[in-house]
Amino acid sequence: MSTTRKLRLGPLPKTETVKLTFACPASLKAELERYAALHAQAYGATVDAEKLIPHMLEAFMAGDRGFKRGRGDDTRQSFRVVEPKG
Repeated sequence: MSTTRKLRLGPLPKTETVKLTFACPASLKAELERYAALHAQAYGATVDAEKLIPHMLEAFMAGDRGFKRGRGDDTRQSFRVVEPKG
């Protein structure tokens, strides 16, 4: 029986990158490293925790409805259009 878990973040695609530096709490860094270990176990390829961050942010932003509405990407109508009578 396999102990592999399905993770929300799937295999990483090859992409063009730019360098971005940020500071985070040590506890978050430890969680990122733990996630990277689970990702390697699930997909059979070792990946640095730092390489996961852009994909996690992209997935987070793609699922943020407020962000989508602010960009105009949310095609659902959040209000009702009332046609004038007459």
